[in-house]
Amino acid sequence: MQLGMVGLGRMGQNMVVRMAKAGHQIVVFDRDPKVVQETLDRVKNEGGKVAAVGATSAQDVVSKLTPPRAVWLMVPAGIVDRIIPEYAAALQRGDTLIDGGNSYYIDDIRRSKELKTKGIDYLDVGTSGGVWGLMRGYCLMIGGDAAAVKRLDPLFKAIAPGQGETPPSKVSAITDKGERTKQEVVAKGTSADSYLHCGPSGAGHFVKMVHNGMEYGIMAAYAEGLNILKHANVGKAGRTAESAEVTPLREPEHYQYDFDLQQVCENWRRGSVIASWLLDLTAEALLENANLPIETKTLAEHGVPDSGEGRWTLLAAIDEGVPCPVLTTSLYSRFTSRDEEDFAWKIVQAMRRKFGGH
Repeated sequence: MQLGMVGLGRMGQNMVVRMAKAGHQIVVFDRDPKVVQETLDRVKNEGGKVAAVGATSAQDVVSKLTPPRAVWLMVPAGIVDRIIPEYAAALQRGDTLIDGGNSYYIDDIRRSKELKTKGIDYLDVGTSGGVWGLMRGYCLMIGGDAAAVKRLDPLFKAIAPGQGETPPSKVSAITDKGERTKQEVVAKGTSADSYLHCGPSGAGHFVKMVHNGMEYGIMAAYAEGLNILKHANVGKAGRTAESAEVTPLREPEHYQYDFDLQQVCENWRRGSVIASWLLDLTAEALLENANLPIETKTLAEHGVPDSGEGRWTLLAAIDEGVPCPVLTTSLYSRFTSRDEEDFAWKIVQAMRRKFGGH
């Protein structure tokens, strides 16, 4: 199949290479011509069965595709609305425009309605996989018209991980005789290959939004747990009652452990119920440097960013009346990392001083 790929960043470029290896014809465009050429060279050098073709503008991308066309935008959510009109003007009835970034699902609903008046299908495709997607494949969460999704199935299949050598998962089951047995859980449809048509417009980015909100919570759980392990030797520091304002450590002998966090993570990676890809990456980072100086300057200056999906997840939870204290706290922790609570603590300190500081 043919596809126009717009935006050749860390994920977009790898997706082009992955699709080209599967034999699809890709027209590529980026605002930086050097990145376009770099992508073409990668496709050629990394085994693309059909060489990709570069383009210099929206009109050029569309002109190099055969109807019915498909153009995939892999750009930051903040500029999607600025780019869509360029392609909407060039595309024709029956063509499809895809947003594979992290747009707000409510924006997708609006865009779909606007493009539908021109006869253009709009698909919102939540894409997860990061820089490892070239090797592992990309998990795709798709929203939009079912017919358009079905037509582009070969492209989605090429990008997605597929089942590979992973066997069906096993779960325990209790028979009517009370005996425990093992049963295979076999996923149905394309979800087994890690791409899924989630529903109408906005559904793909809604699922990806919640996915990212959960990611915040999982990452925070790992971070907090490992932080407790890191400070399990606090008893050696001799924290005493030198200050009336600091609670002394009552039983220092209970906290005399010097854990090797990398080895703990490595130990958890296989067989543990908390094993995951995020844990794999944590173990790798600790192996590279146990003190984690990676991007320390950036963290000190700016803290851990949030790109919006966590906030949108909480807004949806409020509208639905669904409690999500873990996801909420994990988002607020990111705010704290950026020192956005500084003024609040100044207020607390001012009150303490006013009543004597005790």
